[in-house]
Amino acid sequence: MQGADATVTTGLFIGGEARPASDGGLYEIYNPARPTELVGQAAAATENDVESAVQAAQGAFKSWSRLSYGERAAMLRKVAEALTGDEAELAERSRLFTREHGKITRETMIEISRIGIRFEQAADFGEALDRDEEIQGPMLDTLVHRQPRGVAALVVPWNWPLAILGCKLPQALVAGNTVVVKPSANSALVPSITLQMIAKMLPPGVVNILTGSASRIGDPLIGHPLVRKVNFTGSVDIGRHVMQVAARNITPVTLELGGNDAGLILQDAKLNEETFQKLYWGAFGSSGQICMALKRMYVHESRYDEVVDGFTAACERAVIGDGLLPETTMGPVNNAKQLKVVTGMIAEARAKGADVRECGQVPDEALYNGGGYFQRPALVYDADPALSIVKDEQFGPALPILKFRTEAEAIEMANDSIFGLCSSVWTEDVDRAKHISRQIEAGYTYLNGHGPSVQDGLGPFGGFKQSGIGRNMGRDGVLAFTEAHCISGPSGFLI
Repeated sequence: MQGADATVTTGLFIGGEARPASDGGLYEIYNPARPTELVGQAAAATENDVESAVQAAQGAFKSWSRLSYGERAAMLRKVAEALTGDEAELAERSRLFTREHGKITRETMIEISRIGIRFEQAADFGEALDRDEEIQGPMLDTLVHRQPRGVAALVVPWNWPLAILGCKLPQALVAGNTVVVKPSANSALVPSITLQMIAKMLPPGVVNILTGSASRIGDPLIGHPLVRKVNFTGSVDIGRHVMQVAARNITPVTLELGGNDAGLILQDAKLNEETFQKLYWGAFGSSGQICMALKRMYVHESRYDEVVDGFTAACERAVIGDGLLPETTMGPVNNAKQLKVVTGMIAEARAKGADVRECGQVPDEALYNGGGYFQRPALVYDADPALSIVKDEQFGPALPILKFRTEAEAIEMANDSIFGLCSSVWTEDVDRAKHISRQIEAGYTYLNGHGPSVQDGLGPFGGFKQSGIGRNMGRDGVLAFTEAHCISGPSGFLI
């Protein structure tokens, strides 16, 4: 990088070398706060580049997979240290990330730092897997050895690309796989720069990077016969397509897809300014563009007015604007397509007579109305469950608030969704919290909190129903990149 606000160009990284796309193609990335401001250009990979990347990964697999879990874990620890060791470089990369993505600098700093933490966590799990599992029986003894699958294709979305990379990349590597990573075309500059930092610290071909259009290189990568594992994070519709393409080669997939997370605020919940700030960040962190964000708020009828008043006040304190400014607490939506989804839901709610309030402060009206992808936090009070803003994932700064009378009704409402990613229960009674949580159809339930700030990176993460298949993070996230290989022999011979 050549300066805080310089225009940058990133290339591909294949077989240990930075290179342009095979046809020299580039595409442009603009600042979502100022859509006419060019931030940089990224290489537009071709199908030939996909072939080169997969072949490079396949060529590196043999030697990389033969290292022990402990040897690979040691390399990951060095990567973790390097990712966050230079504070000046970290700040410069964070500023560029805000310019290409839109989220506030505080969040880009958190995200860039978090990938280093997740490399450390994956290293811990890798070292724990260095010994085979032993099963002793009356006639046979068995060793369960975990073998890497081979070349893994990792596809990450635009909303939190580095944090999501941290949920799958170090896990794939410590398990002994080599990888081809495809970042989203909407946020490719800093992910590419960060990935190249990682790739240069590992043997050539272990980490390969392709940027560009999914419509051009997605199917050739997912459907390549040498790809032995696909790990995709994104929308339900694209996840369904990924599954179909991977099925041609019977390639196993992990899919982390959409969410429509319900938060249940019970009648005994502790409600104060701290609680309302937790609810605000749970719903509207990163402008609501988080898969595990709070997207449906259900409140016991006895506390409804109190919650509406307190939460609305918290939303009114939001400062919407350029994410680079220190006073900004909410930047723009990342792209025009997603903004249209959010504003369409808000418009539908209004058209059908819902009580909608847009909150927050806009210090720079000219910027806000100047073509950037801005949307103030929009609350839909006492929302009709039939509205799309309740049924579908907003993935932006809009939230419906609904009442419930009984616990059974609250659980039924929370589960009335095709999604099942995350959820939250807000109560002072721990037994009640556990009892209700165990009835919610979701892969994760937070207690008295919601979202990334209360996410335990040591546990497995994934969803029920159409929120996905399989798990990332935790020990399960490492095991997903392995095959169980059993070695069995007469009792007393092996063990």
